Amino acid sequence: MDTKILIIDDDSKLRELITEYLSSYGFIVLSHDTGKDVLPAIEKHTPDLILLDYMLPVNDGIEVLRDIRGSCGLPVIMLTARGDETDRIVGLELGADDYIAKPFNTRELLARIKAVLRRYNPESGETTGGESIRKITVEGLTIDPSTMTIEFNRKSEELSKTEFRIMKALMKNPNTVLSRDTIMNIAKGRDTIAFERSIDVHISKLRTKLEKICGDRLKIKTVWGTGYMFTS
Repeated sequence: MDTKILIIDDDSKLRELITEYLSSYGFIVLSHDTGKDVLPAIEKHTPDLILLDYMLPVNDGIEVLRDIRGSCGLPVIMLTARGDETDRIVGLELGADDYIAKPFNTRELLARIKAVLRRYNPESGETTGGESIRKITVEGLTIDPSTMTIEFNRKSEELSKTEFRIMKALMKNPNTVLSRDTIMNIAKGRDTIAFERSIDVHISKLRTKLEKICGDRLKIKTVWGTGYMFTS
């Protein structure tokens, strides 16, 4: 296994514990102890997954997560001693793939890492580098897995990993209502209702991007009490 895990946490003992445990399962574990210079560290180490502490010196985890999501689509699991649901929701709304509260069982951490990596496995056609599915075109709008973009009349918009998954699901099922639970399962890869509000955030961003390139030609319609539908 050549999978690289980058730990961003200022707790040296925790970093050593995680490093020793994950290394025993064949992972290559790298570490960074501050919220400063995270993007250069990511570029240097090219990790497959990031474990990101919520409470970091210099820049906190939310700020770092925002920077990561503005730069790349790497999977991120948030680590935190704070159990507040609002913090959890904010992290997920900004694009975290999972969230685990400290103290945690290392076996649970390993299971969560494997679960997130499975969702990004090239064999599933869900990774940026391994998107092997074909382009999908509906009513002149094309979604391109290789560039993570949507394009209409030579205008294009980049999508985040979660936005891409949602948009792909909607475009594969045009004029069909997808429930909120279905969309969340597609976007996050697990059954959940606790973070349903984050769906609205992603849908809102997608609507803004669609309007920029399509005007009012194509839209994501809300079906109240049920879910969303992609329609012209």
